[in-house]
Amino acid sequence: MYLNQKDGWIEVITGPMFAGKTEELIRRVKRLEYAKQNILVFKPVIDNRYADNEVVSHNHNRTKSINITKAHEIIQYVDEKTNVVAIDEIQFLDEEAVDICEYLADKGIRVIVSGLDRNFRGEPFSFMPKLLALAEYVTKLSAICVKCHTPATRTQRIINNRPANYDDPIILVGEKDSYEARCRECHEVPNKPKKFEFLK
Repeated sequence: MYLNQKDGWIEVITGPMFAGKTEELIRRVKRLEYAKQNILVFKPVIDNRYADNEVVSHNHNRTKSINITKAHEIIQYVDEKTNVVAIDEIQFLDEEAVDICEYLADKGIRVIVSGLDRNFRGEPFSFMPKLLALAEYVTKLSAICVKCHTPATRTQRIINNRPANYDDPIILVGEKDSYEARCRECHEVPNKPKKFEFLK
């Protein structure tokens, strides 16, 4: 539930892959379009899985978008008529995305972003923890674990039919053939450094 406020704010939709983050972002954008809000939708150019100039969910719902390489490019599209800025897959942008979101919210713009909170290693994804801390509203979604069918909060990367190693690159854009949703118990990261050695 949102505060009855006219000033800008930041909303973050997060969780693992296949949790419906993009679906939820599109749903919010569509509702705001019905309300005749002036909306700009952005996505990182690296995310070209379904379409070049559209944000598309795994269920193939879509909305028009602007491709960007760096977060500061957003500013050139924003003017005094802009009510809402939405950014899909924000974790693929540079860390300046956090400052851009803060700047827009301070200007009275509603900022809606979606992105992974963890990388395939199960660790916080880049600047996402900072963005989550600064947001007024956070929606954390879960998926369904493909192994045991319990709620999944992690993204499993699969390469050549095996779990990706800890030392593999963080960013590898893909979809169902490269990633799965997993729960804590079923998530696998070969060669991940051991923690909690002090408990032994």
